[in-house]
Amino acid sequence: MTGGNISACPGESEAESREPKAGGWVLLAATYLGKNVQIIIDRPAGSHHPEHKDMIYPVNYGFIPGTLSGDGEELDVYLLGVNVPVTEYRARVIAVIHRYNDAEDKLVAAPEGMSFTKEEIAQAVYFQERYFDSEVVAMEVDI
Repeated sequence: MTGGNISACPGESEAESREPKAGGWVLLAATYLGKNVQIIIDRPAGSHHPEHKDMIYPVNYGFIPGTLSGDGEELDVYLLGVNVPVTEYRARVIAVIHRYNDAEDKLVAAPEGMSFTKEEIAQAVYFQERYFDSEVVAMEVDI
């Protein structure tokens, strides 16, 4: 995260928020907010990045099968709140990590009934998102 940019697009009008952002996929990713999705975990918590062996995933990370993201692959998902490695999980999408300098955005999901603040999400995904200019676009949570 650069500059602590973790807002949920404050100050944007509805028309502006529907405009494709850098990468052009934030609108697509945002359509998943609040939905339950089945995630295939291809990088379980504790595993190494396939190309950058010094990067260890502190959270489960995977994708939604049958989807398409800006990089031509399935839509990626960080799974928070599940602290053991899993291979598959059904969870609710609670946020989008919008990347301004990449072709794709990432989803953030958590078990039903579990919530995280934007700051907690930013901290959990920092291990990978620190390399991108990104922000957390989160669902409004009633407290």
